[in-house]
Amino acid sequence: MILKYLKNLHFDISQSIIGLFGIVIVLEFLTPSDYVFGYLYTAPILLINNRFGRIATFQATALACFLTMLNIWIPSYESRVSTISSRLIACLSLIMTGFLCDRNRSFQQTLLQQQEKLLAQEKLASVREDFTSTLTHDLKTPLLGAIETLKALQRSDFGPILPTQKNAIATMIRSHQNSLQMIETLLDVYRNDTEGIKLHRAPIDLVSNSEEVTSTLMELAASRRIHISFHYGDSDFRQFLWVDGDALQLHRVFANLLTNTINHSPRGSKVEVVFEAGSTHHVCKVLDTGPGITLTELPYLFDRFYQGNSDRQAKGSGLGLYLTRQIIEAHGGSVWAENRHPNGAIFGFRLPISSL
Repeated sequence: MILKYLKNLHFDISQSIIGLFGIVIVLEFLTPSDYVFGYLYTAPILLINNRFGRIATFQATALACFLTMLNIWIPSYESRVSTISSRLIACLSLIMTGFLCDRNRSFQQTLLQQQEKLLAQEKLASVREDFTSTLTHDLKTPLLGAIETLKALQRSDFGPILPTQKNAIATMIRSHQNSLQMIETLLDVYRNDTEGIKLHRAPIDLVSNSEEVTSTLMELAASRRIHISFHYGDSDFRQFLWVDGDALQLHRVFANLLTNTINHSPRGSKVEVVFEAGSTHHVCKVLDTGPGITLTELPYLFDRFYQGNSDRQAKGSGLGLYLTRQIIEAHGGSVWAENRHPNGAIFGFRLPISSL
């Protein structure tokens, strides 16, 4: 049924083209030569280009130019320069029409090929992301099981163990917990990219939020002999900085920034958390005395999977700062990084103040 319809459509278009050529030929050869109707060949040329392609378009253009010039001699010879010039101009117009039609057809074909390639790449990327998301999700179960088993061994649930064995088990637990955290971060990133971040907003005090996170990182800080201090603006007395935010998501922001800073600070150094209250936005900065950030890496620090080439980006999956940017931007804020003088780096973010 479809083939029959296509054949009939092809036949109808061919008839239309022949009919249009016939009408123009009649108009040309039944009127005086100084009346130029050759421009009307443009319509069948366009149809031919759309239906039959390049060679047929060039052949139709050549035939139209030939018929246009032939009308100088048939039905009667016309030698006026103005008539010949008009017909030459008409031929040039037809040639340009044929050329532009061919260019347009080539452009459309190239565009269609590019669209097909992009569609194929998008499908491949979607398959890869689905595979990665499924794989990372499935990896959580054995990791959680391994962590619980190691904790049971650490508690001597299966019998007494030596102190050296306890140290080894503690190291294994930390390693598994780091892997689990990376997997959860990866899942969060994929979920946020596909579904967006769903925020459960409420009035949140940034100071209290950061202090809660810091308490969970004391063991990591102690292992590197890092001292974490807080500064609350000009007065240096604790104050409340309220924002409309999601407490859990902002926990992740502080955890990512503080973990990044602790890991890249020299042993025995100090990490500072600085708060600045504003009339429209509150600002939080995390400062360290580490190696700083190279100028070439500054624009890419918050990009997905970016790890850079310096010592500062040597650890991690390259997703923590990217997830931080996702969360802050979802809250209507902004995040940045800069070098600290004389040495070290500053990671900061800005959030709108609470409307309550």
